[in-house]
Amino acid sequence: MLKIAIMGVTGRMGTTILNLVEKSDHCQLAAAIDAPTSPYLGKDSGEIAGFGTNGIVITDDLEAALSEADVVIDFTHADATAGNAPRLAKIGIPLVIGTTGLSAEGQAAINAAAQHIPIVFAPNMSTGVNVTLKLLEMAATIFGDDYDVEVVEAHHNRKKDAPSGTAMKMAQVLAQTLKRDLATDAVYHREGMIGERTKKEIGIQTIRGGDIVGDHTVFFCGPGERVEITHRAHSRDTFASGAIRAATWVHHQPAGLYSMFDVLGLK
Repeated sequence: MLKIAIMGVTGRMGTTILNLVEKSDHCQLAAAIDAPTSPYLGKDSGEIAGFGTNGIVITDDLEAALSEADVVIDFTHADATAGNAPRLAKIGIPLVIGTTGLSAEGQAAINAAAQHIPIVFAPNMSTGVNVTLKLLEMAATIFGDDYDVEVVEAHHNRKKDAPSGTAMKMAQVLAQTLKRDLATDAVYHREGMIGERTKKEIGIQTIRGGDIVGDHTVFFCGPGERVEITHRAHSRDTFASGAIRAATWVHHQPAGLYSMFDVLGLK
């Protein structure tokens, strides 16, 4: 039985993961971790998640909480993830990271931690999203520079980072396949007399509203036709299921930085 610790356990993703772990027959909750400022510290995590007591109290004591855990799933926020990565590397416990919006410094902290522990780091843990990324790679290889490419994403009105980590991952896959540089070729905003679209542009547009879980569409617009590749998430369960799948996989891996492509065998 895989023993999972959840960081950010009272957040939207944290409680979703906790509920799926509770229903699982191959893993169980080992620790429920939240920020030092959380009003839920000391409370039963099962009650907070809405399914009744489970005997696992929410804590901010990372080292003590992880003494019984096999793997950690981190859905917190960028600063917390960057700060905790070296602590987890020192403890020596495998890690799954679904946090988005990390800075270059945060990414560097994860890269450094991956020298000591196995880490799955993915902006989107959904199996469907990662299959979509593979399809984008295939489509971009075939369409090349003959088709204009645009990424459009939509999320709920409480999402803090933009564009979404998934949209940026899609753009990165497109840029790598098309041999472009997002630093110069990504276009995040259009207004006024901007002139004709350049061939190298990768448009990345953001929509925020309501309770949209997550919609991503990539447009390949060519002469006489348009191809749209879309993924729509109807529930956060799809991300949580992927995170648990990643945790099960990474537990058996050597130190290194992995993606969901590794977990799903898509490389």
